[in-house]
Amino acid sequence: MIEIKKEGDNTFRFTLKTIDGYPLLKSIDYPSRKRLDAIVSQLQTLAEDHMVFERQTNHQGKFLFQLRDLNGKAIGQSQLYNSEAGMENGIKNLKNRIASLKNTKGL
Repeated sequence: MIEIKKEGDNTFRFTLKTIDGYPLLKSIDYPSRKRLDAIVSQLQTLAEDHMVFERQTNHQGKFLFQLRDLNGKAIGQSQLYNSEAGMENGIKNLKNRIASLKNTKGL
């Protein structure tokens, strides 16, 4: 499921969630609904490219990833994971969720 919210006056944000409703990816703010919709429509293509996932470790030693577009601009960020394996599983789950949404016309 993709949850879209209007933030503030004219910014929009989406959260891509698991079937159970847990967030897999929270987007950055977009200046218009049209721009957000354009990014959402690209998710399937982006998820197939392993180079768009930037793996990171925060200052507390927690793991996270960012999804970036083909130009390297951030689209969204994951939750924090306690282990690198957990983060890699999160990326795998995100890819699978995007694929399942595409198959059910959710994207």
